[in-house]
Amino acid sequence: MTCVRYVIIGAGAVGGTIGGLLHEAGREVVLVARGAHLAAMRDEGLRLTTPDGTRVLHAPTAAGPEQVELRTGDVLVLAVKSQDTAATLAAWADRPVDGDPERTAAQELLLVLAQNGVDNERSALRRFDRVAGMCVWLPATFLEPGRVLAAGAPVAGVLTLGTVPVSDRTDPDLVTVSEDLTAAGFRAPVVSDVLAWKYAKLLSNLGNAVEALCGPLRGNDAARELLHAAVDEAERVLVAAGIAWTGEDEQAAAREGYTLVDLPGQERGGGSTWQSLQRGAGSVEANWLNGEIVLLGRLHGVATPVNALLLRRVEQAAATGARPGGHDAADLLATAVEHRR
Repeated sequence: MTCVRYVIIGAGAVGGTIGGLLHEAGREVVLVARGAHLAAMRDEGLRLTTPDGTRVLHAPTAAGPEQVELRTGDVLVLAVKSQDTAATLAAWADRPVDGDPERTAAQELLLVLAQNGVDNERSALRRFDRVAGMCVWLPATFLEPGRVLAAGAPVAGVLTLGTVPVSDRTDPDLVTVSEDLTAAGFRAPVVSDVLAWKYAKLLSNLGNAVEALCGPLRGNDAARELLHAAVDEAERVLVAAGIAWTGEDEQAAAREGYTLVDLPGQERGGGSTWQSLQRGAGSVEANWLNGEIVLLGRLHGVATPVNALLLRRVEQAAATGARPGGHDAADLLATAVEHRR
């Protein structure tokens, strides 16, 4: 495959950065979004800010699968939050390719999952023949319609790719994806076991709920202690489940020299869960992060009171429209310890 069109399903923080930079690099892209964000991109373009400056990108847009005529060679990049995965996959799986109802997206097109968590791949494999995971290290912010900020440097993000399940044969289309992402300003290596990388990322993503509930971790010793307790709990769970994850040295080597920078005139916000609360999105993806640890803990007989409490509290915050912060990390940890007894 020499020419790819990327259908970015969920062009928010991650999807907007990936799709925007691919478009800027001359690749064909369709940005799929909804609501005010879609309207803003259609009216004024996608306003993307990186350390290289701000530009307005006028890539084609769509509100959903019914507005995209899929064709041979398309790559679907799923960048919605995990709570939206099942419905989104169902909407796209049976869409015809080249207008032929006997040739569907699920049968023919490569699906790349640019998402946190480790359950999206299992959900995708229920419907799609060709699935690839992406471990996303991409500090991006989406708080206003039509506007995305990406603060990574010297590349926009580190996007580790791999076929799922593990195979000794790399999908040639995934090699093309890697090459195109590299040309667009990312690091995008293809690895043999991408889920090991995603389990490692899962451990770091357990802090998303801590940050959303308690505020920034920097300078907050109690919040960092709460995070360490959640990660220690999770590591015990993964060991009990026989699940391996990429070690810290290998992760550090992949991200060598990669850092976050302050964007001129922009205040740095929090991660994806913090942003969901800040936008009043009404839902968060904690059930596929902390909740994954709780699930595995119950399956393998390991207590997970810290992650269970974080999951409950952050989902309550989302359901009630609470904004980030407002919780005391020391109190949360004390409550979790009490539940452990």
